[in-house]
Amino acid sequence: MSQSPISRSEDLRRLREEGYDIEIRSSYLLVKDVPYVNSGREIKRAILVSSLNLAGDITSRPDDHTIRFAGEFPCRADGSPMNELVNASDTTRLDDGLVINHSFSRKPPRGHYENYHEKMTTYVALLSSQAQAIDPNVTARTFRVEEPEDASSPFNYIDTASGRAEISVVTSKLMLDRIAIIGLGGTGAYVLDLTAKTPVREIHLFDGDKLSTHNAFRSPGASSIEELRQQPFKTEYFKGKYSPMHKGIIAHNYYISSSSVDELRGMAFVFLCIDRGEEKQAIMAKLEEFGIPFIDVGMGVYLKNETLIGTVTVTTSTPSQRGHVKNRVSFSSGDAENEYDTNIQIADLNALNATLAVIRWKKLFGFYADFENEHFSAYTIESNLLIGEDAP
Repeated sequence: MSQSPISRSEDLRRLREEGYDIEIRSSYLLVKDVPYVNSGREIKRAILVSSLNLAGDITSRPDDHTIRFAGEFPCRADGSPMNELVNASDTTRLDDGLVINHSFSRKPPRGHYENYHEKMTTYVALLSSQAQAIDPNVTARTFRVEEPEDASSPFNYIDTASGRAEISVVTSKLMLDRIAIIGLGGTGAYVLDLTAKTPVREIHLFDGDKLSTHNAFRSPGASSIEELRQQPFKTEYFKGKYSPMHKGIIAHNYYISSSSVDELRGMAFVFLCIDRGEEKQAIMAKLEEFGIPFIDVGMGVYLKNETLIGTVTVTTSTPSQRGHVKNRVSFSSGDAENEYDTNIQIADLNALNATLAVIRWKKLFGFYADFENEHFSAYTIESNLLIGEDAP
C-alpha cells in the first residue's frame, strides 16, 4: 500500500503542483517557506502545520479549521500584531525538529474547509499578503525540488491517531527495533493486536500451533469458517490479519526451544504468553542471560459453584529487578482445576491480561508515567481488586 497521500490526494497534489513546499511529517501537513512580517517589519519565513485527516492514504475533509505556526508573532505590514488571527501562543514540540509557537483560527463562513488546498492557501494568503505589501516579489510558491517521502514508517498508512492527540513525540518512544511475542493463544493474540498499533519496527511471532475453532473465541477479531477449515499456523494467520496495517510482522511457525532460543538475542523486549512451565523457565533463563527485559502473562481461572473465579497476572522482569520472578510465575505444566484450556468465554480476560501487559511495557519505555514501577500486578475477578507490587 502506498505511503504517499500527496500523490494520491488531489488537494495535496494541487498544492505541490502550484509550487508550495509541502511535506507530511508524522501525521501533520506542513507548508514551509511561508513569508510573513514580524514586529520589526522584517519579512521572515515560517511553517504552517495542520493536523491531517485521512481515509487510508487519501485526504478527507479537514476536521479542524485551526492551524499551527512555527515562527514569530505575525504582524501586518506596518508592524502591528495580527491579534485577530492568533488564538493561542505556546511553544510545543509536535515531532522531532517540529516546534510550533502559535495557533491560528480563521473559520470560513460555511464553518469548515472543503479540502487542504483551500485551508492552507487561505492561511498562506493572510500572512503573505502582509509581506507582499512590503516586497511584492515574495511568495510561498517556491517550487522547491521535491524530496522523497519517508519510507521508514512501520505502518502502511499514517498514524493520524497520534497526530490528532498531539502525542507523536510520546508515541515515538515505542519505535523499538524488534520485540517478540512467544505464544499466540488468546492473550498473545491480544498482545499482538495492541502492539501492532505502535511504531515498533519488527514484531516477531513464535508459535508452532495451528488455529482451531476454540481459538476463534479467545482471539481479537472474527475468523471465518473458511479460515478455520484451512487450519493455518497461528503465526501466519495473525500475520495476515495485521500486516495490512503493520509492515514488520514476522511469523515463526515453531516453538522456541534450546535450538532456537538464540533467535531472541537482540530483541528489545519479549512477551511470554505460554503456559508450558518447563519451556517458559528455559526461555526466561536465556532472556536474563541476554539482558532482555520481558513480561510473563498468567491466568488462573476456576469453576466454583457454577461461576468462574480467578486471577490475571502480569510479571515484569528487567535487568534491575529479576529476583521476584521465581516467586510470582508458575512453572507447572498443567493444573487439572484450571478451566483456561476448556472455557471458551474468557476472551475478555485474555484481552485484560494483554492490556495490563502492554500498559506495563509502555511504562517501561516512557510512554506512560510510572510512579510505582511495580514489577508484578494481579487482578482478582471475584473481588475486582487490582494490586501492584515488587517495585525495585
